[in-house]
Amino acid sequence: MRYYIETLGCPKNHVDSEKLAGRLASQGYEPAASPEEADLVVANTCAFIEAAREESIETVLDLVDRRRGGARVVVTGCMAERYGDELAEALPEVDLVAGFGVDLVPEVTPVTLRRRPVPSFDLLNLPRPARATPWAYLKVAEGCDRRCGFCAIPSFRGDQRSRRVEDVLEEARALAASGAREIVLVAQDLASYGLDRRERGSAGAIEALEAGSRQPLVDLVARLREEVEWVRLLYLYPSGLTSTLIDAVLATGVPYFDLSLQHVSRPLLRRMRRWGDGERFLERIAATRGRDPRATFRSSFILGYPGETEEDHARLLDFLEEAQLDWAGFFTYSAEDGTYAADLDDAVDRELALARLREASEVQDAITARRRDALVGTRTRLLVDAPGVARSVRECPEIDGVVYLDSTVPVGTFVEATIVASRGTDLEAVVA
Repeated sequence: MRYYIETLGCPKNHVDSEKLAGRLASQGYEPAASPEEADLVVANTCAFIEAAREESIETVLDLVDRRRGGARVVVTGCMAERYGDELAEALPEVDLVAGFGVDLVPEVTPVTLRRRPVPSFDLLNLPRPARATPWAYLKVAEGCDRRCGFCAIPSFRGDQRSRRVEDVLEEARALAASGAREIVLVAQDLASYGLDRRERGSAGAIEALEAGSRQPLVDLVARLREEVEWVRLLYLYPSGLTSTLIDAVLATGVPYFDLSLQHVSRPLLRRMRRWGDGERFLERIAATRGRDPRATFRSSFILGYPGETEEDHARLLDFLEEAQLDWAGFFTYSAEDGTYAADLDDAVDRELALARLREASEVQDAITARRRDALVGTRTRLLVDAPGVARSVRECPEIDGVVYLDSTVPVGTFVEATIVASRGTDLEAVVA
């Protein structure tokens, strides 16, 4: 029996897919190269915003068309967890809609669309198959204790549930043993890792500010440095970027900071139910760069959130020019059922939101290109991901640009190279 998994959405979903692959392997399944060759075809869906849901549906229908006779199609992931009953009604072509922790094989789970099975395993702590790349995402927590106005994730992922340090280290060792030279930590709110285990039962968002107590993430990062060469952190809530965490990140040798800012206007951020403002963000970015000029910053921003004014947008554009982020992503606001923002007034016209997105993207694209051009002539250490393709500490796998080099350099090795050219987001290097 063979399986094929199509994964949509964020890196956390990719980890889930690897866990499902490990589960299927333990049940006697082998991977297939395409849905046409599989007996079990799985769509691991995303439900973060409307565009992601539309892409998920299109992917499911495509997989249904491509499956061979007798093959089963299963829909799982965020969309299946959040909209299981609706999906079952809307997609009669699908054999099973399975939420988190539900087995996908008929020997364990009856083929049913009208009843959502009870979870039978913990997806977080399942083993994973051997690595195909010299890097790996490692999910250290599930869910989120924050209640941002635009985000529905807590409604179907639940409150934050951090893994035990020992379990994280065990998985990291297994990944390193199978060839991972870099581990990328992911969670909905990574900076708050472990705080739920200390403060179980808190109903509100936990702020990891300079309060005198040590963040569990700091200690975890220090432990992981002993297991693998590079440790990278994704999805840091800005209030969690404490001085001790900055030091911990810099000590890894991967000075990469992915900050979930979403906007910079203080009134709008309050309306988003989020912490901070542009001035505070700039202070932390400057302080970090003051400690290590190589510090690389990525963030994401929402355009067109209810109540966003032209003044708010102008503040964002000014912030981008001053912050000089290395990377940034932009998306328009999507109203999500059950969220605080879904009932807000002062909706922003979609065309206006798109125009603001294009303007912000144009500003950031120029900044990113200049920052990449400035690297030409510099020496850097690269990790070779694939023949002719590598990355430095400035590039996160699958998200940022890459560095092209001689295709004969062995995959999985670290090399010293000189950057000789810039191609927009990508670079060229010569090993010497």
